[in-house]
Amino acid sequence: MLPILAFDTSAAHCAAALLVGDRVILRHEAMDKGQAERLMPLLEEVLAEGGLGWGDLRALAVGTGPGNFTGVRIAVAAARGLALGLGIPAVGVTRLEALAHGLPRPLTVVEDARRGEVYVQLFLATGAGRAHLAARAVAATAVTGSAAGDEALPSAMPLVEAIARIGSTRAETPQPRPAPFYLRGADAAPPSDPPPVILP
Repeated sequence: MLPILAFDTSAAHCAAALLVGDRVILRHEAMDKGQAERLMPLLEEVLAEGGLGWGDLRALAVGTGPGNFTGVRIAVAAARGLALGLGIPAVGVTRLEALAHGLPRPLTVVEDARRGEVYVQLFLATGAGRAHLAARAVAATAVTGSAAGDEALPSAMPLVEAIARIGSTRAETPQPRPAPFYLRGADAAPPSDPPPVILP
């Protein structure tokens, strides 16, 4: 298996996984803020523990959300910059497909989206359905074979490890550049003041 470094900052954490052959090195640090400052040092610590340098990597994988708007952008921007600088591919992996990885199909992943809503995506043996937002009450009655409520299955592995494993299977074929995967618009509203006039 090619050396691949994966990371995710889509929630209140900074997480990384390094896959080298059958060896997995994991780091997960809970944090509400500060991911932008912590991410690169964390990645260097994981590489050092694996006895590798940046030049040894053959691919990157990154969690693209859905999740925290700013957190998703931090990780995606880092992955795209590193991929460009290192000349290696970067693979985007959604949080929902990472949660489903390694679990039996059919499976419906139901993830808390707050505000009385959930993210929902159906995974079949033949592929994945469309991810969407749903009201929590509606999803609870509509889901069958699910990963929610009393039927919930535990994740097969840590989220960032699943991102790395999915990324390793895709890195050998051309992939689009990672991009944030949002199912809901940003909370921040655009400024109501008119833009400044720039004089020539």
